[in-house]
Amino acid sequence: MKTIRTPPARLRSLPDFPWEPRITDVGDLRVAWVEAGPPDGPPVLLMHGEPSWSFLWRRVIPGLARSGLRALAPDLPGFGRSDKPRRVDDYSYARLVRWMEGWMDRVGLDGATLVGQDWGSLVGLRMVADRPERFERVVVANGFLPTGEGTPSAVFRAWRAFARWSPWFPVGRIVDFGCRRRLSRRERAAYDAPFPDREHRAGARALPRLVPIRPDDPGAEENRRAWSVLERWEKPLLTAFSDGDPVTRGLERVFQRRVPGARGRDHVTIRGAGHFLQEDRGEELGRAVADFVLRTR
Repeated sequence: MKTIRTPPARLRSLPDFPWEPRITDVGDLRVAWVEAGPPDGPPVLLMHGEPSWSFLWRRVIPGLARSGLRALAPDLPGFGRSDKPRRVDDYSYARLVRWMEGWMDRVGLDGATLVGQDWGSLVGLRMVADRPERFERVVVANGFLPTGEGTPSAVFRAWRAFARWSPWFPVGRIVDFGCRRRLSRRERAAYDAPFPDREHRAGARALPRLVPIRPDDPGAEENRRAWSVLERWEKPLLTAFSDGDPVTRGLERVFQRRVPGARGRDHVTIRGAGHFLQEDRGEELGRAVADFVLRTR
């Protein structure tokens, strides 16, 4: 498998994103990440979704750091400053989980709170199920863990077809479309920056088709096994869904019903936000996560 890297010059002078990247080797692939807050603070793992990168968390990170938490935001392989396998077929759900578990091992991350949105929850919840002893609590924010049952929403089916077939794949505009507020030109450019050409966009093209939508799809059985762990999860779990996401609307109730650690909690609804709630209401999401961590320590 051959990988490529986004030229660093494309990722400089980003608006409101001052953190210098850290680089961790995971086998033959590099995973980039940023960190803020006290190094001995309770760690909070911020897992981004598709087709974004850690830039998505820039409105969330400062509040966590001010609360004494150690915020870590990695770029999934294929995204941001991380190495990017060049072909769509180089990506699989299992590989993404394996790469990020390797990163967690190399960083030595223990006692973490997962905050997963979109694909950040698809990968992150599998990490929680595989290594439950490494996590203290979970926040699911506009995310899920699909097993292929049910019918995908019309919005998701349209997105999956667009990612596969459209000759035009403007990442910044795609993220903008998933927000309630309009992104600035510089913000859209920052989302575009890691993806200068078709090879750099292979991961962004690949992930929609890797979501299990049938019970026999790759990843579906592994996710069913992960759910069997989550259905015994007694540690705290919080849902923080927006009120304006057509992709994950209503899925928070599944976690609230099925996960013991979610029952009886004051779950959060982020109002006035779309799919990318970090962009629309990032400061509010950061406060909700910080309050949850500090309250359940």
